[in-house]
Amino acid sequence: MKFIKQKSTGQIVHREMPHTDKTLDNAVHAQRIDKADLEIVEENWTDEEWNNALQNQLGYAEKRKAEYPTIAELVVALYDTQDRAEIDQRRADVKKKYPKE
Repeated sequence: MKFIKQKSTGQIVHREMPHTDKTLDNAVHAQRIDKADLEIVEENWTDEEWNNALQNQLGYAEKRKAEYPTIAELVVALYDTQDRAEIDQRRADVKKKYPKE
């Protein structure tokens, strides 16, 4: 895979198969970022390395949001148990895992 980084933000914004020679052009089209602001940063990352890099560039709020229960899960938990303790504990665990910066 080829991985594209936005120079101005330092964020990884795109990935693509290594056989293409139009990677930067494709990233410009997909992300609507000026080509001069993009660079290829890595061509040999595994999927796990890619996912870790994306996860590491997220702030605490985005990380928390990904792990909080969904609205549907909250409704079911409240309906089934009539007890907020389990929901409150899960929320506290996520906040502890990703503290405010």
